[in-house]
Amino acid sequence: MNIIATLLLASLPIPQVPANLAQSAQPAAHFTQQAKSAPRKGGKWYFARTGHAVFCYGPVMTVNDGGGLERVATFCKGDRVMVPLKD
Repeated sequence: MNIIATLLLASLPIPQVPANLAQSAQPAAHFTQQAKSAPRKGGKWYFARTGHAVFCYGPVMTVNDGGGLERVATFCKGDRVMVPLKD
């Protein structure tokens, strides 16, 4: 099995790099400048049930809260997906 693998590797072509091309080539940049991400558009401020103002990007939805319905804002700034709103 090792002999077959060795023969297979030996049969592969080896790329040749011309000597003058390798010496004259400019080195690649070691870093790239990161583009600043554009701020999201279309958000709106809402008054949360906790008494704080929250900035959310998604639509306002009505969800079933066990025994009743409540309005929530979706996709709010930070790590919150849904924030209950004060009516």
